Amino acid sequence: MCETVSGKPSVLFVCVHNAGRSQMAAAFLTHLAAGRVEVRSAGSAPAETVNPAVIEAMAEAGIDLSAEVPKVLTIEAVQASVVVMTMGCGDACPVFPGKQYRDWKLDDPAGQGVEAVRSIRDEIEARVRTVLADLLPVQ
Repeated sequence: MCETVSGKPSVLFVCVHNAGRSQMAAAFLTHLAAGRVEVRSAGSAPAETVNPAVIEAMAEAGIDLSAEVPKVLTIEAVQASVVVMTMGCGDACPVFPGKQYRDWKLDDPAGQGVEAVRSIRDEIEARVRTVLADLLPVQ
C-alpha cells in the first residue's frame, strides 16, 4: 500500500451529497484506525447538513457525527489520497494515475428512516474493517 508524505495511507470516501454513506465510512475508518490513516470525505454535490437518520444510526454505534458538515469534492482531496472509495457519484470523481479507485455499491440513506440506515451503516462498517486490514496488515 502506498503512503502519503505523512507516512500514513490516505483514503477519500466520496458520495453525491457527503451526507450519508461517505460520512459513515469516514467516521468508521477514523474511529477504527486510531490515527494510523488519513481520512477524508467529500461529495460531488454536497448537501447542507448530514442526514439526521445517519447521525442517529452512527450515535447508536458510539460515533458522533452531529458536528460534521458535508464537504465539496476537490481535485486536491483526490490528489492527496492514495485510495478513493466512490459510492454512487458516477463520473463526478476526477481520476488520476497512481490512485486506487474502488466503487462501493450501497443503498443511499437519503430519505430513509433510521431502521433502513442501520443496515447500510452495518454494511459500511464491515467494508471499512476490510479496507483497514488491507491498509494496515498485521505486522
